[in-house]
Amino acid sequence: MRVMVIGKATEASEAGTPPTMEAFEAMERFIEELAQAGVLVAGAGLKNSAQAKRIVIDGDSRTVIDGPFAEARELVAGFQIWEVKDMDEAMAWAMRSPNPMPGRSEMEIRPFIEAEDMAQALNLEGTHEPPSGERGRLGVA
Repeated sequence: MRVMVIGKATEASEAGTPPTMEAFEAMERFIEELAQAGVLVAGAGLKNSAQAKRIVIDGDSRTVIDGPFAEARELVAGFQIWEVKDMDEAMAWAMRSPNPMPGRSEMEIRPFIEAEDMAQALNLEGTHEPPSGERGRLGVA
């Protein structure tokens, strides 16, 4: 199963405060462990919301909102995609993660919707084949 591990922003990350060298090195070691175990599929940190844009879609209308955005704890500071056996394995890895920022940090782990989930939800049992081509290679449902 694939999961997205979402690192929530903090006041420090939104202010552009980099992690300490000790926290950075601890995270680098953890990411290397994930990669060596074949768990890590992808991941990246994100710049603060002052450098972001939101697009609000309402019917045919599109509205662009410039950052920064309020409520840092509701923002995403980074992500990783893991390939794990089940949510228990994802939780076991998450519990080993170092804290990348000073103070309190949060992570959220969410399973991906896979092609078979969509087939089941739409009652397409046995009629839906996984995407082919580049979309299939990337694992996009």
